Amino acid sequence: MGSKMTFLAGAAVGYVLGSRAGRARYEEIKAKARSVLADDRVQEVVDSAKERAAEAAGAAGAAVRAKVGEVAGDAGTALKDKVTHALHRDDDHTPPPTMSTPPVAPTSGP
Repeated sequence: MGSKMTFLAGAAVGYVLGSRAGRARYEEIKAKARSVLADDRVQEVVDSAKERAAEAAGAAGAAVRAKVGEVAGDAGTALKDKVTHALHRDDDHTPPPTMSTPPVAPTSGP
């Protein structure tokens, strides 16, 4: 209960101070934030974080693919093939793998 009250009090104080500062102060803060983000040192950190996130996502994807293959066996291989095709279908324009069961022809009335 105490943390909720502290949050509400902080929000109220922020609202009052923000409304008193007005639009000019808001624009000043926004300009300062943009200049900080444009700094080369900040951009290096951002780029480094993006690279680490991409590496982590790639490693997680590899672990998921391995686990799918391990758990599902042949069905996992088929699923992996379909997912791989779906991810790369823009790269090559081949149709997706099909199921081995042929389609059933519709029947006409009695």
